[in-house]
Amino acid sequence: MRNLLKLAAALGTATVLTCAMSAGAKAADKSLTLCWAAWDPANALVELSKDFTKESGIDMKFEFVPWTSYADRFLNELNSHGKLCDLIIGDSQWVGGSAENGHYVKLNDFFDKEGIKMSDFVDATVVGYSEWPKNTPNYWALPAMADAVGWTYRKDWFEKPELQKEFKEKYGRDLAPPKTYDELKDIATFFQGREIDGKKVYGAYIFTERGSEGITMGVTNVLYDYGFQYDDPKKPYSMEGFVNSPEAVKGLEFYKELYKCCTAPGMTNAYMSEGLDAFKSGQVAMQMNWFAFFPGLYKDPNVGGDKIGFFPNPAGPDGHFTQLGGQGISVIAYSDHKDDALEYIKWFAQPSVQQKWWELGGYSALKAVVEAPSFPQSAPFAPDFLVSMNMVKDFWAEPAYAELMQAMQKRVHDYVVADQGTAQEALDGLVKDWTTVFEDEGKI
Repeated sequence: MRNLLKLAAALGTATVLTCAMSAGAKAADKSLTLCWAAWDPANALVELSKDFTKESGIDMKFEFVPWTSYADRFLNELNSHGKLCDLIIGDSQWVGGSAENGHYVKLNDFFDKEGIKMSDFVDATVVGYSEWPKNTPNYWALPAMADAVGWTYRKDWFEKPELQKEFKEKYGRDLAPPKTYDELKDIATFFQGREIDGKKVYGAYIFTERGSEGITMGVTNVLYDYGFQYDDPKKPYSMEGFVNSPEAVKGLEFYKELYKCCTAPGMTNAYMSEGLDAFKSGQVAMQMNWFAFFPGLYKDPNVGGDKIGFFPNPAGPDGHFTQLGGQGISVIAYSDHKDDALEYIKWFAQPSVQQKWWELGGYSALKAVVEAPSFPQSAPFAPDFLVSMNMVKDFWAEPAYAELMQAMQKRVHDYVVADQGTAQEALDGLVKDWTTVFEDEGKI
């Protein structure tokens, strides 16, 4: 009998061990696929996510595509109710359409349950990446990657004594990072076609790409500061006199002037990667680009370190703003692994994880990270990032975002790059285009 009891106990123990092993194996087999763009922060996220796998036993897989096909690839995936992505870091403009079409899981109840407070994140990122409708407590994403348009410049060129002397004699002020667009244009003109270190260089790099969002993201940086508004604040979707105001016309004219006077030849369809290449190869004195790329540029052996400087978007005659970038992380409604995906968001929201995210090259939107007393000293571009995130504006986040974007891409590219028509005609045409879109949407 005693032997039988021993045998039974042994079998019981074996059963427990087998179950435990099976459970462990099952946990090890769990996986999530996160979809995003292929760029430097995505590499940082891969590294960061190794900690999540260690803690949870859930393997992380990644689907990254180039920015030029990012929207087409993943919006098609969402619209087809595909199951490729369990999590997605989606562009700020996708929130409206993804919420209204049921692509994203609404996160309010989950945030309440887990004690995740949107007030803990930078206000602009909550509005930009998480809310739909805007300025309502309806959340479809956790702010994941704070970003804005900023500028890099060749600090070593600016500090050359002979150039400083020549610039001051010509313009009556020191050669320093510009605070206004007029100053930026003066500096760009000063460097345009100059020979430095045996190489012909150019004044500035700006966005001109037509196929996705590039030139719109560049143009809006200027338009906001010249008084452009998307619609009448008192009458939504009423755009006449706001999109095409005299001030907005002047802003668009300025962007074209900067493109014509002070950029390198052949930059007719250029966006992020082309700007990075131009700066890294020593072609340009100043570069418009997203803060997301600045950690990598600072580490670049040829133009980084003491050779590079940073500044926020300059002010215009009627404001001081910059174009919001960045994205929120959402759970896909069609995923078969929504609970595990929510666990990832819970993990990612932790202050310790957010701090490491910043240290690895991501841009945290958590106030505890970016408002820490030590943050401005944490990176040479950190102070300008903080300034920029406090003056951001964003493009339409409407469900019809893609049609709205395509219309603006065509109108401003035709004017700025292709020399078709006037700035007034371009913006008048844009009002007509956008009015048609919103009429089709039943908004007006």
